[in-house]
Formats: sequence, structure tokens, C-alpha cells
Amino acid sequence: MTRVQLIIPDEDRDRFVHQARRDGLTFSAWLRAAAHDRLESRQRAERFKSPEDLRRFFEECDARRGPGVEPDWEEHLQTLHESMTSGLPDV
Repeated sequence: MTRVQLIIPDEDRDRFVHQARRDGLTFSAWLRAAAHDRLESRQRAERFKSPEDLRRFFEECDARRGPGVEPDWEEHLQTLHESMTSGLPDV
């Protein structure tokens, strides 16, 4: 088991310890449970529940993309090459 040091304001610690006692848990167990709850809620939020959710996600991505066209791969390679060779002596 790993020990983790956590720095929090005294007021937060007091509130957390109070709630842990109300829940019948040690402070450490309460923090672990809170972290697990948060992780699970984030993981649930990231999953697509239907093909419609997936379609909507990509529509939102397209809307955020903004104006302009992504350069093609050859333009990316040329930009990389110019960046890597800038400042080098011509040989």
C-alpha cells in the first residue's frame, strides 16, 4: 500500500473529517471513497451510450474546428523539415 501526503486547508480537513465520522469511516477511507466516486462518475461521463451520442460528439468537434482547412500531410512534413533545418548552415 502507498502512503500519500495531502496538503489541504485546515477548514477543508475539518469538514472532511466530520463527514467521514458521520459516514462511519476513517478519514483515509473516506478520501479513498470520494476519489473512487469521482473517478467512476468521470468514466461514466466519457462513454457514449448510443450511436446518436457518437454522432453528436463528432458534430460538436466539427463545430469547434473553426474556419480554414487542415494542411495536407506533405505540407506538414515540409513545415517540420523547415523547422528542423532552420539555423543550420547550408551544406
